[in-house]
Amino acid sequence: MLWQGSQALRRFSTGQVYFKNKLKVALIGQSLFGQEVYSHLCKEGHRVVGVFTVPDKDGKADPLALAAEKNGTPVFKFPRWRVKGKTIKEVAEAYRSVGAELNVLPFCTQFIPMDVIDSPKHGSIIYHPSILPRHRGASAINWTLIMGDKKAGFSVFWADDGLDTGPILLQRSCDVEPNDTVDALYNRFLFPEGIKAMVEAVQLIADGKAARMPQSEEAATYEGIQKKENAEISWDQSAEALHNWIRGHDKVPGAWTEINGQVVTFYGSSLLNSSIPPGEPLEIKGAKKPGLVTKSGLVLFGNNGKALMVRNLQFEDGKMIPASQYFSAGETSVLELTAEEVKVAETIKVIWAGILSNVPVIEDSTDFFKSGASSMDVVRLVEEIRQKCGGLQLQNEDVYMATKFEDFIQKVVRKLRGEDQEAELVVDYVSKEVNEMTVKMPYQCFINGQFTDADDGKTYDTINPTDGSTICKVSYASLVDVDKAVAAAKDAFENGEWGRMNARERGILMYRLADLLEENQEELATIEALDSGAVYTLALKTHIGMSVQTFRYFAGWCDKIQGSTIPINQARPNRNLTFTRKEPLGVCAIIIPWNYPLMMLAWKSAACLAAGNTLVLKPAQVTPLTALKFAELSVKAGFPKGVINIIPGSGGIAGQRLSEHPDIRKLGFTGSTLIGKQIMKSCAVSNLKKVSLELGGKSPLIIFSDCELDKAVRMGMGAVFFNKGENCIAAGRLFVEESIHDEFVTRVVEEIKKMKIGDPLDRSTDHGPQNHKAHLEKLLQYCEAGVKEGATLVYGGRQVQRPGFFMEPTVFTDVEDHMYLAKEESFGPIMVISKFQNGDIDGVLQRANNTEYGLASGVFTRDINKAMYVSEKLEAGTVFINTYNKTDVAAPFGGVKQSGFGKDLGEEALNEYLKTKTVTLEY
Repeated sequence: MLWQGSQALRRFSTGQVYFKNKLKVALIGQSLFGQEVYSHLCKEGHRVVGVFTVPDKDGKADPLALAAEKNGTPVFKFPRWRVKGKTIKEVAEAYRSVGAELNVLPFCTQFIPMDVIDSPKHGSIIYHPSILPRHRGASAINWTLIMGDKKAGFSVFWADDGLDTGPILLQRSCDVEPNDTVDALYNRFLFPEGIKAMVEAVQLIADGKAARMPQSEEAATYEGIQKKENAEISWDQSAEALHNWIRGHDKVPGAWTEINGQVVTFYGSSLLNSSIPPGEPLEIKGAKKPGLVTKSGLVLFGNNGKALMVRNLQFEDGKMIPASQYFSAGETSVLELTAEEVKVAETIKVIWAGILSNVPVIEDSTDFFKSGASSMDVVRLVEEIRQKCGGLQLQNEDVYMATKFEDFIQKVVRKLRGEDQEAELVVDYVSKEVNEMTVKMPYQCFINGQFTDADDGKTYDTINPTDGSTICKVSYASLVDVDKAVAAAKDAFENGEWGRMNARERGILMYRLADLLEENQEELATIEALDSGAVYTLALKTHIGMSVQTFRYFAGWCDKIQGSTIPINQARPNRNLTFTRKEPLGVCAIIIPWNYPLMMLAWKSAACLAAGNTLVLKPAQVTPLTALKFAELSVKAGFPKGVINIIPGSGGIAGQRLSEHPDIRKLGFTGSTLIGKQIMKSCAVSNLKKVSLELGGKSPLIIFSDCELDKAVRMGMGAVFFNKGENCIAAGRLFVEESIHDEFVTRVVEEIKKMKIGDPLDRSTDHGPQNHKAHLEKLLQYCEAGVKEGATLVYGGRQVQRPGFFMEPTVFTDVEDHMYLAKEESFGPIMVISKFQNGDIDGVLQRANNTEYGLASGVFTRDINKAMYVSEKLEAGTVFINTYNKTDVAAPFGGVKQSGFGKDLGEEALNEYLKTKTVTLEY
């Protein structure tokens, strides 16, 4: 019976997939993309009856062939399918022997004869990396960038005779960002979405729903494959055109020019939007203006006076160097190795031999890539060296910079000796004269103790909400940057000075950092006002002031984290000692919101660091600047490299990668409940990492008629309008007892009219702009919904008619329990008031608790017994009695229900970043 039940359950749970139409498919192609399409088709229940790929190169099989062979699928490796235009008979016979109903060609580089294309019942479909009919031809992705297209994408079409003119089955598109490269487009969109689209196309065909849309000849283009001889740079163009040409050829075949009689290829281009950094001129053949070798790279100039930056250069012998090292590239002497370094070199030679299995002997002149290694082998090489050479941390780029074995060993030795490290922190600031001071703001990613551009050079604008102007362009972290930051944090924890430091020394660094935060509080508060719209005086007291207090509080905890001894039953005649140790978790990720940018950073990172962990922190995309200034101060405080890493960027890319990363052991998040659920899911699926979540709120505030009314009005307004209502514990709904309801509302409106709305840097301002435009628009929609449902708009509800993102403080009354206003958080300056009957304590408690949120709550009454009863019954992580917004660094803070779990602040916060180990010994 049990067996039958389990079978029935299996059929039920998989029935949706089981009853879909399925096809017998022949897969013709190669590469990791082909391998992924193959795997996904198999998972969907399609039967891949044969895989047709290319012969092994340098003794290494294609990834598609490896996957198919492992799965028992027949694999055929043909160097070609036709000779002089005619199909090779043996190849055609081998193909027909598998009996395919459909040919699927993912990134197929061979010419397939039309008799094979048309042979299956359903014909053939092929993936093409452009939005056909534009960019027909073999270098479609390259041409998308070379031509400066604003949209990229791919097409799945019915295969034709190789001209890419067959009918379209489906297409997908994405925006092209200013500094996208071929790799960036491929990794972000063309690869993951292309795989999904190929599988979707097969299912559409199986279900008889596949489209056949003829291609228009309008806007059709055909560009042949780009070759090295055609990739020379023509200099009489704008900076944007030069940038497009260089990035469109990166990494193959590489855009090149002639410098000092030698062909030099450029890689890693980005448009330069900041001021031109100082550097040494470099004459370039054909360029009207010399380039500039700077500490960040080679600056090049277009004919329009604008500039671009190139990060890496490659010479004719294949050697690649950072462009910043052009004038010192030939000065590096050959190092004499110590006995210990010789052992490391021998270990690395064994690793090379394992990867380059087709090379009989690894010699000094052996070139990693010319011997058949791929980009996946670079990852393997870096990881194997880390494992087998005492945690030596290399970057992928180190391999590209030294491709010959002799050069690679020299680079490794220099890294071991610390000769490749920067002597001091280099910060490229954006400076502004504002608030009677010069504010200097870092804007790059902070990884492993250095400020650096995003790997793909991508940036985004951070906006001043007071007037909508751009403050500066900030680096937009890629997946590569996240991985670098995690690797740096992992190395710092496992092998660095931080992991060996005793607790008291750790506390000294944290005290020093708190002092630096305090010394720079005016600049930090000014940045906070510019970037988040916080009123300057509030930013000084709360945003910055509480950040300083938080670091000082947790600095004091560093050498007070203790385990305990536990009496257990003795194993007579022997005796036992059992004790617990409190140990750090390792690499922790922290994702913070935009309402208190620095304070939220401090609440989480101070406890994390005090516990001995290292961290990778992603600030909110719209408010990254104080986090990056904090990174600069952490270096001045003496924190070792890799302990603190800051990666500005999007939640969808950087945040998601953090939640999925296998090397992260804890993720602390403050934000919406919706995103919190997704993070928790990703953390569980990836490696079951520990999670703490501070999520949404709809905090009830109950005001009884026996309260001190003046105080209730004043603090009730603070409960809603503090920090423009952008406050996680803001009172989302006020319940006011019927007998004082009207007077309470009247007094609130009178006080609102006295509030000054304006520039947050004006010391007399009470109410600044909302954090960003999208949030302001959401608040206005929130008010519209309230009016439509029948709530009474007593005051406000509109945008202030002035530049920037200002909203009037707003009051709604007559809000009933079923209304949208009663259930959903506004996260803005909107007071939502509901009336309750005189004396109905249990009734109002039931209404207050009728929410899935439980972050905070409050009650105003002179009756201490009533106050204690209500505080006991309210379902929330915090209850305020006759006060509100009173948080302290020593008091645990966190929610219940869908407001999350885990605590910030207080001793309990340390436990979020510690693990308990039990040790038992016998004596």
